[in-house]
Amino acid sequence: MIDRLNVRQRSEAREDTLSPYAVRSRLSRGRQREEEPCPIRTAFQHDRDRILHTNAFRRLKHKTQVFIAPLGDHYVTRLTHTLEVSQIARIIARALNLNEDLTEAISLGHDLGHTPFGHIGEDVLNELYHGGFRHNEQSLRVVEKLEKGGCGLNLTWEVRDGILNHSKGEKSMFGHDWGRSSTYEAEVVKISDAIAYINHDIGDALRAGILTEDDLPKEASDILGHSHSKRVNTMVTDIVENSWAVSGNMKTQATPVIKMSTEVGQATDELRNFMFERVYNVLSENEDARHAREVLQRLYVYLIKHEEKLPPEYLSYSDETERRVVDYIAGMTDQYALNLACELGI
Repeated sequence: MIDRLNVRQRSEAREDTLSPYAVRSRLSRGRQREEEPCPIRTAFQHDRDRILHTNAFRRLKHKTQVFIAPLGDHYVTRLTHTLEVSQIARIIARALNLNEDLTEAISLGHDLGHTPFGHIGEDVLNELYHGGFRHNEQSLRVVEKLEKGGCGLNLTWEVRDGILNHSKGEKSMFGHDWGRSSTYEAEVVKISDAIAYINHDIGDALRAGILTEDDLPKEASDILGHSHSKRVNTMVTDIVENSWAVSGNMKTQATPVIKMSTEVGQATDELRNFMFERVYNVLSENEDARHAREVLQRLYVYLIKHEEKLPPEYLSYSDETERRVVDYIAGMTDQYALNLACELGI
């Protein structure tokens, strides 16, 4: 009955009204393994749902964003960060007539490989593991290998590419030197990731009493706004206005780019640099951060020597002991890592 209704095909046909720069799901480069398409969902909708139902996605609710294992109910976690990125990215994608389903799938999957204790955990594993560690690469490994008992999720190429290339590091918000992803939808996620963390991390710092609203750079606040909602609205509106060529509704000889204006981009950079100086760098050296770093270092050393302590499924994920240990630690939540270290007496 469903096949005769052509539900998926109707959704795919609606994508023909999108920008010429948008990705059409029926024109995806495909999956690693061929499979019958869903009769109801487009390929990107199917990917979104697969990501939502993973263990890795559920664990994000107990992983640090900035404040380690916070006791307050309203601090941002890696899960709420992911949801905010998705919300911001979908607004921009819809405004620019891009594929909102692809944008959402990339957003929901972009941090699946993040470690416990936020970037502290990422730094520790990068220092200890000879192959290095980057959370975007681990996120790709989660969807390609670690989920579903080592089979992975068999996502489309476009979603996997967006997950791998979502991170822009500390590059300028108004420059374009952070590298191009293969789709405009992935570029939207990349810039939305920065918008989300800058603004919700300000909120957490205010909540924790580390900052007051008056501490924020006045020139940047005068441009962006003096509240969370105003800052986000300014940034999103500016991106849509300055990336309008991507929508296909204006003629341009140049290649369209997802970007901010110089004024808003510079104000955003000033705000982000302020956060590194007054919040991120300070928190990375406090007692909680030092303890988290020590816990992960001890777990790594112990598990290398006692591989039998790894859950059995991790033995099939790699032929290398260190890689197995990295996969195990990277998947831990903050509290699980702390409890395991206590249980092992290390």
